[in-house]
Amino acid sequence: MFSFEHQFRVLYGHTDNMGVVYYGTYPLYYECGRTEMIRSIGLTYRQLEESGTLMPVKSMNISYHASARYDDLLTLKVTLREMPSVRITFHYEIFNEEGVLINEAETMLVFVDAKTFHPCRPPKVLMEKLSPYF
Repeated sequence: MFSFEHQFRVLYGHTDNMGVVYYGTYPLYYECGRTEMIRSIGLTYRQLEESGTLMPVKSMNISYHASARYDDLLTLKVTLREMPSVRITFHYEIFNEEGVLINEAETMLVFVDAKTFHPCRPPKVLMEKLSPYF
């Protein structure tokens, strides 16, 4: 299992007219979390794409437990519970400054060949970087 944490502050533009983080903003947080998780093992999404592998989102499930507001400091925990195959599943938990779980989600992405858009195996370099955690 591999886990990664990333902290960030809620921007004013991420809130609705009630002063609460807009529900549609959370997928942006997940994208940031998985991007930074990949970066933490010495790769970037750009490198994966330039090597010929794309990772579109196939599904996303979200549960909202409490509200976040402008300028809140949030901690996003991203976890891979299993080694990727043709797909990779990211699990997310977002906590407020008090450590209260306010949001959780899961996204499943698939690896596809950039030229054919057919499913493919994950890049070897990604598997090598993740293997020590599993």
